[in-house]
Amino acid sequence: MGETEKRIETHGIRCLSKMKMFLLAITCAYVSKTLSGSYMNSMLTQIERQFNIPTSLVGFINGSFEIGNLLLIIFVSYFGTKLHRPIMIGTGCVVMGLGCFLKSLPHFLMNRYEYESTVSVSGNLSSGSFLCMENGTQILRPTQDPSECTKEVKSLMWVYVLVGNIVRGMGETPIMPLGISYIEDFAKSENSPLYIGFVETGTIIGPLIGLLLASFCANVYVDTGSVNTDDLTITPTDTRWVGAWWFGFLICAGVNVLTAIPFFFLPKTLPKEGQEVNADIIKNENEEKQREEFKKEKNGITKDFLPFMKSLSCNPIYMLFILVSVIQFNAFVNMISFMPKYLEQQYGKSSSDAIFLMGVYNLPPICIGYIVGGLIMKKFKITVKQAAHIGCWLSLLDYLLYFLSFLMTCENSSVVGINTSYEGIQQDFYVGNNIFVNCNADCNCPTKMWDPVCGNNGLSYLSACLAGCETSIGAGINMVFQNCSCIQTSGNSSAVLGLCDKGPDCYMMLQYFLILSATSSFIYSLAAIPGYMVLLRCIKSEEKSLSVGLHTFCTRVFAGIPAPIYFGVLMDSTCLHWGTLKCGESGACRIYDSATFRYIYLGLPAALRGSSFIPALIILILLRKCHLPGENASSGTELIETKVKGKENECKDIYQKSTILNDDELKTKL
Repeated sequence: MGETEKRIETHGIRCLSKMKMFLLAITCAYVSKTLSGSYMNSMLTQIERQFNIPTSLVGFINGSFEIGNLLLIIFVSYFGTKLHRPIMIGTGCVVMGLGCFLKSLPHFLMNRYEYESTVSVSGNLSSGSFLCMENGTQILRPTQDPSECTKEVKSLMWVYVLVGNIVRGMGETPIMPLGISYIEDFAKSENSPLYIGFVETGTIIGPLIGLLLASFCANVYVDTGSVNTDDLTITPTDTRWVGAWWFGFLICAGVNVLTAIPFFFLPKTLPKEGQEVNADIIKNENEEKQREEFKKEKNGITKDFLPFMKSLSCNPIYMLFILVSVIQFNAFVNMISFMPKYLEQQYGKSSSDAIFLMGVYNLPPICIGYIVGGLIMKKFKITVKQAAHIGCWLSLLDYLLYFLSFLMTCENSSVVGINTSYEGIQQDFYVGNNIFVNCNADCNCPTKMWDPVCGNNGLSYLSACLAGCETSIGAGINMVFQNCSCIQTSGNSSAVLGLCDKGPDCYMMLQYFLILSATSSFIYSLAAIPGYMVLLRCIKSEEKSLSVGLHTFCTRVFAGIPAPIYFGVLMDSTCLHWGTLKCGESGACRIYDSATFRYIYLGLPAALRGSSFIPALIILILLRKCHLPGENASSGTELIETKVKGKENECKDIYQKSTILNDDELKTKL
């Protein structure tokens, strides 16, 4: 008897350790998948400049992740629970690693990055040909040499990034639905929220690491080690700068593969945590597994799929919740994906600084909001109706605060020949026909080349040549241009490389914007847990896995894929000056109309979020109309199945079969 007890105790400890091992492994998987996702979103601007492609195409590349994900999400959500879940999750991590590696390949297959400049070619300074020289010739004019034009096909290398992102999306598919269902199946019901909360911390740690990695890589020149960075005439704040985007993808690939290893050593099933483990139970479990396998072979694995889909489709609260999620995801996908670009264009920050500020100001409040929201739900035993009201009204508060961001603005960068006249007068339309004036009419300057300089009069010019500069001193980024005839000052006119700074007032506006962003992130994350509770509590327990998968599928199809594309098209429409390739073709956008860009970036999400409150209010009305018997302040989230009469019958099919009983109260009732 003593040996039997010892064997049982050893078996229980082994099962408990395997559950802890799975929790650690799935948390690491969450870290790795969110690390890869946040890094990809942060590198969109670098990819746009590297391949000289418009923002709309970058949006399509970003949305391709959702394409890969939706190809498998329904299959995995339903059939995955009937297969070996840990092995499927491990395989998904390996596939994610492969996708990240594919995205880094173009760097090794392409030549070195060459940015447009009137100052240098391949890092070698030209001897004065970039200055204003009467009847002179300028370097890097668009060429008609067929051999050089053929080389521009290298820009099609972005297809590797597209395919790699699709593959990464396919690999990420099994992690969330199968990981959560594995915990739900084998953990105690009272421990399950704690375990899931522990796992969800990975969704905060991963993006934080990803943003820090992206900030570092964006500050390192893309071809560092291959070129002498001292010869560069651009800095990280320049819109032609490309960071070492490829390096971070290699790190993400390695992390994803490493996190896959533990899953291949975990069992397909575990005894339910907390059950008394004895020989009879072990024997009964084995017999039950055999009966289940026989039943699957007899009835088929898909017999419940269509009935479950029909049940979910006829659940009005669930379908309205999906509608709310789709509308709001359209807004937030755009805001998150293009926030670094907004900070660059609106406040004049470098990509590296924009990514770093985005992570520091937004992720900690989100983490705190999740924790506080969960504690409130547990402390006050919030019901489903109360959770719906909390989520709705907190979201409304965040929405109203959001409008303050329209006041935190900076003026357009004053670039002579684009949005400003040579007299320093701002203009709301493109003045490209007025690039040449008396001071530079005889300089023979290139008109499409983007190589801006900042004059000591506070205005920026397309190039030193168009500023009428005749001499220069220094080399590289420290070069200073002198005797600039178009720069009207009382003393000696001069200019330096790069756009002029936006000034201290703009810096203060940036601080206000970041503080508002942090506050909004906290409020919205505070509403996330109550909202998620409404999703899970309005469906039957056996439909949870499929319902979460269907919810994810809809948000990806109707938000994750199209949102970055149409948002990118709208952003491209605000471009004031496009980069120029060797053959005269347009490259990436160099400067946007800040005012129009702001109205699109802030206004479109505001319109989308506003419309989402219509179905949200309908959900509140439906919940109010459905008087749930047995639900009171002390009953927490339980929905007790009872007979209902009158108007309550309308809600019977929705809630009656979704009975969830607290374990302690269940024991009391029995």
